[in-house]
Amino acid sequence: MLSLTCKASIKAVIYLGSVYNKNKKSSIKEVAQFINENEHTVGKLLQKLVKENIINSNKGPNGGYYITAKQKNQKIIHIVEAIDGEDVFKLCGLGLNKCSENRPCPFHNDFKPIRELFKKMCSEKRVKDLYENVNNGLSYLIG
Repeated sequence: MLSLTCKASIKAVIYLGSVYNKNKKSSIKEVAQFINENEHTVGKLLQKLVKENIINSNKGPNGGYYITAKQKNQKIIHIVEAIDGEDVFKLCGLGLNKCSENRPCPFHNDFKPIRELFKKMCSEKRVKDLYENVNNGLSYLIG
């Protein structure tokens, strides 16, 4: 359902949230290591997240990536829509271009409520909701 880039973006934002209380700015290398992703890919996605005002960055010796109090309260759907677009919640479960209510794929009727529940979850969950579980050891970002 979500692209690999979108999943990595969510993990990166959760990581930045998890270090929010430490007033820490993180480098591309730190983020990439913590979420177990390629540095080049993480660099590009962090730039996109800054452009979309999902996270912030500062340049220079004390620079890095971070989130603000307002950003830690943003809904996960904001990240998903910035990276994958709004249509991700309308895509076919089998990836067919012509799947629709009038011409459904074999998964259509079963997948539609799952897709709607996922959109609801992304609309309700905040970045803060997810990183608090990481900080408490109840959830993990690496496998």
